[in-house]
This record gives sequence, structure tokens and C-alpha cells, in this order.
Amino acid sequence: MSVRAVRLLLALACATSLSACSTETGDAPPPRPAPDSVPYDGPWTPLEEQGEWVDPGPLAECSVSTSASAVCGSESSFDLSRCDSASLAGLERERAIYRAQIRYELFNSASGMNGAPGNVGFQFGANGQLLSVMGVPPSSPSRVDTGTFFVLSQVPGPNSAYRFTFAGCKATGPRTLTGCVSWCHNGQLRYPGTFRAERMMWREGESESSGLQRVSESYVAVGLPVDVYVTRGHAYVVSQPTRDRQGGLTVFDVSDPSKPVKRTALNRPNDNSWNGVWAKDDALYIASKVAGVLVYDITDPANPAFVRRANVPGITGTLNVHTVFVEGSRLYAMAPSTRETLIFDITRPLEPQLVMRYAYPGGTGYPHDSFAYDGRLYINHTEDGFLAVDVTGTTPTLLGKYTYDHSYSHANAVGTFNGRTVAFEGGETLGAHLRVLDVTNPAGIAKVGEYKLRGLTSIHNLVLVGTRLYVAYYHEGVRVLDVADPTQPREVAYFNTFRESDAARADGMYEGAIGMRVPGDGHIYVVDTSRGLLIFDEP
Repeated sequence: MSVRAVRLLLALACATSLSACSTETGDAPPPRPAPDSVPYDGPWTPLEEQGEWVDPGPLAECSVSTSASAVCGSESSFDLSRCDSASLAGLERERAIYRAQIRYELFNSASGMNGAPGNVGFQFGANGQLLSVMGVPPSSPSRVDTGTFFVLSQVPGPNSAYRFTFAGCKATGPRTLTGCVSWCHNGQLRYPGTFRAERMMWREGESESSGLQRVSESYVAVGLPVDVYVTRGHAYVVSQPTRDRQGGLTVFDVSDPSKPVKRTALNRPNDNSWNGVWAKDDALYIASKVAGVLVYDITDPANPAFVRRANVPGITGTLNVHTVFVEGSRLYAMAPSTRETLIFDITRPLEPQLVMRYAYPGGTGYPHDSFAYDGRLYINHTEDGFLAVDVTGTTPTLLGKYTYDHSYSHANAVGTFNGRTVAFEGGETLGAHLRVLDVTNPAGIAKVGEYKLRGLTSIHNLVLVGTRLYVAYYHEGVRVLDVADPTQPREVAYFNTFRESDAARADGMYEGAIGMRVPGDGHIYVVDTSRGLLIFDEP
């Protein structure tokens, strides 16, 4: 199964929020009381927080039988009597990728049936035949043709099997449809639900670009490209492995951004799942899934030379570091496997020295990304929300946090606006979007602005330069926002990097613009999961 298929299945399963769900392991620290919260004391009007997903109620007019006698996932287990099956004939299928919001039905003894979110993707080939569902080939007896949409995905496990079955109910246009879904576990109905799917074309009324000029595009042959850092006239792109390609590092000479030149590609034995990259002086830092922080010497920028694995006392084996961030003489490494943020002194850049470790007390998530600003470290702690931590002393101290329903806090960028400290925060899940948080007083954080596009897509990375916020927004491509008034983010430019016809494009949520840097040389460097490294002129 592909890496993206596994990740999508985990996202789908975890979205029900029935239990704590993490893709990593590690002992959680003993719980300690969080700091007291205080009322917001800022000049802006706080906005109501509704979370990443708001229950829309049933999404289709069909239903799933909950009878013990019904064969879970069979066509007869779906009641489509109120559906308009004939409308499905008009659904566009040729080279189409659809993304769907799922509303699972969960029974609550106090309030009856409630909804819980999930998501899925469907991909069709040039002949209109279904190629994949949830990133894997459909299972028999899937059938999509005139007036029929019946799709199965079988995901085997070591001691069990999950089966997801989707039955179309109605096409609400040539690019949208609704239907029902059953989630079966070992032949038993686990959750019934409804779904609404939409073809991942560019947003209505948009062209390929507005206000952004593409300068060049360079394919990345190493794995699935996910992040980039630019320094010394070179772009360093890191990649995760796929089913048929190893991940690693690809180095491009971008001294002429219109004509990037690939200089080298490398990885290490049994170590090629690299997700984050940063640099300081002669040192390049790479976040490795098995070896923690890798340090390379880029004195010769075209040919990085391995120096060492950053030492973490007590850990000699596997250490998963997901992302890295450098500010001043500090390197921050987010480690899902130990649920810690590791803080290194890099006064000597090629010799990181661990000086502090921070673990969120009693959390169920893990640190995914962070941003250091003015003596504080702002940590995106996935399911636990957004944390503000004092790192000025010898022991990191939690100052405050911001949480919301269905959270998977993922990335942030912080700056000062009108004398206030403002954080731009984004998640990575169904409906994840940009939140503007006033964090001046971290014990009284308030949402004061937001920016969102389609609820079927997810935001990914953020870069703040002055009053411009650059957003890598997966299927929505690159978005440039004017945030001079942080309460009213205003889009000023965009480029749609996602195209259904791109080679190796898949049906998952994590497709499109994923990594970004704006180094101040007049260009924007973007990594797209299929297209590779794209370089744009700054607007």
C-alpha cells in the first residue's frame, strides 16, 4: 500500500474521534495542570470558534441498514429508494479526481445520533474507469457506469480487515455527487454515514494564476517531495519514500531561477524518509524519520557532506523528527516518536548540542511544527492544539494554548502588528484553514481573523514576510495574502499548482502545494507533491 494510502486511512479512522489516535509511539509525560486562562484583553473583536468541521447533518437522502441480517457493504444493505440514480449518468469521469467529505453517524446516549467527519478520494482514468479509492485500486464488485456508483475499498490488516463501501445517490451537477457509505470491520458494520464529493477542478471563476508568474518548474525524481530550503544559491528539496521510489535529498542550483540545474541527489542506507529541512551558515539540517536530525556540511553547496546525527542523550536507536526550525542560535526539532520538542544550541552550527526538551503535559498528540519568536516557542501540537511556550530560561514553561474541535494543528508563523503579537495558524485535516490568533497575552489567546477556501481541502505550510503571508494550500495551490490588517486577510495573488492530469497525481488529501520558502531574493520557491520544485516571481 502506498504511503499516501496509509496516511489517508489513518486520517479517516482518526477523524471519528472515538479514541486517541496517533501514528507514532512514545510514553506521554505525567499530566500537570495547564496555566490558568484569562479573558482576551486585545483591541480586536474575537470571532466565534466553530472548529475545523461543523456537522452539516445528513449529506444524502439514502441510508445504510443497521440490521444484523444485512451483509455489511453489500448493495442490498443500502436504501437508495429516495435517490435519483439516473442523474449519476451525467457525472464527469474522464481523468477526474474527486474528494469527498464523509459524515459518519455516531450514537450518543445523551443526544442521539451525532455526526463525525471523515474524508475519501476517488480517481478515474482517461477512459472514465475507476482507478483508485482511498489511494488503492477498488475492490470487486465495484461498478461505476451509467446510473450506478458502487465502490468498495478493502484494506487488510494483520488480524482484521476494514471495508469501506460507497453507494452514489444523486449527482447534483456534472462535478458533484452525494451518497452513502458503510465502514465495516471483519464483516460487521462499524459506522454508517453519508458523503458529498466534488471534482478537484480549480475553484469556480479562477484561472491557472493571478498575480504570480511562474519562472521555472523542475521535476523531483526522488520520492515524494515535501519541503524545501533555499540558501547560497541552491534549493534543497527533501522527499519521503513512495511505494516504488526511495526518498532523500535533491539539490538544485538556482543561481539562475529560470533555469535550475540539478546538482545531486542522496540519502543514507535504511534512512530515506526525510520530511523537513533548514540551514544555518555551513550546516544543513534534515528531519529524518529514523535518525532524528541529520547534519550536513554545505561549504560546497552543490555537494552536501554528511557530518553527524545530532546527539540526543538516552536515544541511540530510532528517533523520528518530523520538522526542524532555526532561529538565531537555536535549532528546534519536533519529534513525534517521543512527543517532544528538542532544543539544540547551534552556536557551532555543525555541532548541535541538546540544551532543553519540552513535552506537553498529558497530551495525546505530538509536536508537528513550531515557530520561535521573541523568547517564545509556538508549537503546533496536532490534536492538542496550539501551544505558547516560554523558552528563555533553562526549563521550557507552558504559557497558554488555543484549542478547537477536530483540531490537527500543523503549522504557524508569528509577527508583530499594531504593537500586538499575532500568530497565523493552520491545521492539516478536512476543512483545515487559516486562523489569525492574537497571542500577545498567551493565557488569553483569541481568534481575531480567518481565511478559508473549500472545506474539502486542507492548508499546509505558511511563510510570513512583512505584511505578506504565503500559503501552501495543497489542492488550492499557492495563495498570497495581504495581512497588514491581520483581522481581514486579503488574497492578492494565487497560482493553482494542482492539475488532475499531472503524473503520479493521486486521490488523497495531501496533494498539491506542500512546501514553501520566500528567502528574499525576489522569488517564491514551492514544492508540489507531483510537479516538484516550482519557482515564481514575488508579486
